[in-house]
Amino acid sequence: MAVVIEVSELTKCYGGRTAVDHLSFTVRPGRVTGFLGPNGAGKSTTLRMILGLDAPTAGAATVGGVPFRRHPRGLWHVGALLDAGQVHGGRSAAAHLSALARSNGIPRRRVDEVLGEAGLAEVAHRRVGGFSLGMKQRLGIAAALLGDPPVLMFDEPVNGMDPEGVLWVRRLFRRLAAEGRTVFLSSHLMSEMENTADHLVVVGRGRLLAAEPLRDFAARGARRSVVVVTPQAVELTAVLTAAGASVEPDGPADAGKLSVRGLPADRVGELAFDNRVRVDELTTRTASLETAFMELTADSVEYPAGQPR
Repeated sequence: MAVVIEVSELTKCYGGRTAVDHLSFTVRPGRVTGFLGPNGAGKSTTLRMILGLDAPTAGAATVGGVPFRRHPRGLWHVGALLDAGQVHGGRSAAAHLSALARSNGIPRRRVDEVLGEAGLAEVAHRRVGGFSLGMKQRLGIAAALLGDPPVLMFDEPVNGMDPEGVLWVRRLFRRLAAEGRTVFLSSHLMSEMENTADHLVVVGRGRLLAAEPLRDFAARGARRSVVVVTPQAVELTAVLTAAGASVEPDGPADAGKLSVRGLPADRVGELAFDNRVRVDELTTRTASLETAFMELTADSVEYPAGQPR
């Protein structure tokens, strides 16, 4: 059965501060849903409330139509990695997973299976305290897979991973979604979202900013621009501005590189030719997912760098 995560008017207040503010969205099976937002946007708090680790001030979060805490033997229903460091350092990887398996009625054979899946079979009996952050992330993912659940949630799972580990995680999440599972992934790495997510939920200051397919989000937030390199930047700027374009230096002011919005590349070229302005380079550039995200969340950054407090 397809299992959906449903968040409805979810609110969490700490004293006089609202961390999550009437947040509503749905995470559906069969796709990887990315969870984006600036630091302090309420992402981790939202994940904790979905899992019943924090109680909401108002609203509700359900998994398969009921609060997660009502699911018996939780690892059969949801696998989650919120903090790779939350594991007893004196235990071995195998002992840690075995304890989780026993407490959830999961067959012992699954411990060996997920250790192999995570690439930890050779270090299964080493103490977790000696693991690198990337290895702890792999162990956390193995624990999330232990009950073979229909819903999986991950908070910054590739932190500390080497390139091979990042590629493994990317392929794993895509495979899990292709199997019809509900995969919810929080990350601040735009490159990982571009390569992994199908759908995005974007929040800022605890409020929903967007919930739509990644492709639509990138297209909505992207502004197409033309990059021009010319030794006559002042003259070309005047010509293009008179034609209705917005022109800004693209790099150092004396580099002769301009970013032009409001006119297509062919029109920029025509105007330069007609006005005898030399152009050395003319290219069209589409804003990246990162640019779209920065534009949408610009007013939601809690601690902007380079600005006085």
